[in-house]
Amino acid sequence: MTGQENPAVEIDTSKPHPARMYDWFLGGKDNYPVDEQMARQLLTLDARGRDMARVNRAFMHRATRWLAEHGVRQFLDIGTGIPTEPNLHQIAQQAAPDARVVYCDNDPIVLAHAAALLRSTPEGATEYIQADARRPDSILEAAGKVLDFERPIALSLLALLHFIDDEDGAADLVDRLLDRLPSGSYLVLSHTTGDFDPEGAAQARALYKARGMTLRPRSRAELTAFFHGLELVDPGVSLSADWRPELGEVIDVPGDEPIPGYAGVARKP
Repeated sequence: MTGQENPAVEIDTSKPHPARMYDWFLGGKDNYPVDEQMARQLLTLDARGRDMARVNRAFMHRATRWLAEHGVRQFLDIGTGIPTEPNLHQIAQQAAPDARVVYCDNDPIVLAHAAALLRSTPEGATEYIQADARRPDSILEAAGKVLDFERPIALSLLALLHFIDDEDGAADLVDRLLDRLPSGSYLVLSHTTGDFDPEGAAQARALYKARGMTLRPRSRAELTAFFHGLELVDPGVSLSADWRPELGEVIDVPGDEPIPGYAGVARKP
């Protein structure tokens, strides 16, 4: 199923959804009171929630730009979120107009706005898949209608894996996706951490659990483990804000404390 199909969208507004909370943090309008309520609760634990979202978004822009400048022409973005311009395909196609991008998310509200994700350059292509990240085989099958799995693909799992616990197969999910990608492909990850405020991270995790959702902050070492067998691009796994700032869009965050998120890009040999 693609973003151009299934116009009937049913949105569950009885509980918050990470994609809509992220939208609220970024100042968007595609969220509901239940999302805002929980987002504001998270702000009581760390008042920089909006900055965290902006820093993560800026990392996505820089990583996508770096990949396109280094010859990558295919992108698979799982856990896309509600469209916020510039979207990944716009960054990629600015550098490489022939870039092909497949987005995937499981929130129906993203499907409702998928048209914004489908405005490709004439030379390139964009498509949207409505699917759960925990179903990698179906995602890869659908993506294969747009992407050539004989050529390198950049797999982006941005601010996604911290919503999948270890016992729910986070590592296996990454491995299954990477197994299908050819040599020269890349893995792009960003992830929240409790390294700088373990107590606050534990409170946030409990808040998510009380709402029937998962939050699994991971350490730098735990995030690095997802890249096993790959060749990390300099500077390796770093704070999201510190990953290649020379590529632009550095977010000015007040205070001296780091934004608690790590990111990295690695090549499949």
